[in-house]
Amino acid sequence: MNVAPIICLAGPTAAGKSASTLAVAERWPVEIINVDSATIYRGMDIGTAKPSPSEQARVPQHMLDIRDPAQSYSAAEFRADTLCLIDEIRARGRMPLLAGGTMMYYKTLRDGLDDLPKADPALRAELEARAAELGWPALHAELAERDPITAARLAPNDSQRIQRALEICILSGQSMSSLLQRASEAKAESVSQNATASSHRYLTISLEPSDRAALHARIAQRFDAMLDAGLLDEVRTLHARDDLHVGLPSVRCVGYRQMWSHLDGEIDLDTAREQAIAATRQLAKRQLTWLRAQPERVIVDCLAGDAVGRVIDAVADAVGG
Repeated sequence: MNVAPIICLAGPTAAGKSASTLAVAERWPVEIINVDSATIYRGMDIGTAKPSPSEQARVPQHMLDIRDPAQSYSAAEFRADTLCLIDEIRARGRMPLLAGGTMMYYKTLRDGLDDLPKADPALRAELEARAAELGWPALHAELAERDPITAARLAPNDSQRIQRALEICILSGQSMSSLLQRASEAKAESVSQNATASSHRYLTISLEPSDRAALHARIAQRFDAMLDAGLLDEVRTLHARDDLHVGLPSVRCVGYRQMWSHLDGEIDLDTAREQAIAATRQLAKRQLTWLRAQPERVIVDCLAGDAVGRVIDAVADAVGG
């Protein structure tokens, strides 16, 4: 087991990762490490499609409910926590199974940490869209909450620098000023962590749709099911808290941000639903773009009737039965 690769079950939202993950757990002694930047938050269950209590009872699961929605959690923290979990799970004679769709977490785990995150075209486009709607001074105000030191030296309309500073905050979970201040320590830590990560082999089993329109239909159906299950009430509970606001990563999660806007009186519920579904489709597009850029992956058509069986076969090939 110790020489087998670490299985990473990845795919866009609504691809059926949960069903495949539980099927793998029925056959092998696995412990699941959830690779998801939304299910880490307590009290955010419906909109994140968090594994149910019964699903969690069937197999040990990690990286769920580890942060309050008022807190942040960076890709760097995920990397450090996951490397420790991998060693602990293997020491118990079990197999770590990474499953989820936060591609930045996968990338950081495998490739290590840079002093500063590289530019993310999709995130930059998202920030530009928000600036077009709200204005750069509004994004400057958001930066002032996240990184007051950097915001203090930037003009409210310095779009390029505001965008880059916010990009760094969102991707790393840390302020640009603190990253620059601790650059030398971060570099030394990265060298140590890279040595640990390089001792692991990873195999990505990628659930990808053969028909994008069919995945879009799944996304809409799943979001409507979330609404039926009480998503709006879940967001209403968060919205009532004085310490939560739209600048937080938790509130900006797809689905939550749109319901929050509805509760703020900015849009009606039908519009919030439409925007949430559109944002989820865009998220799935970014996830697929990242996956298709990976040089080595086992592709499984998530729309195939035997998709779960194909995942089982791919895992069996990787771990030797």
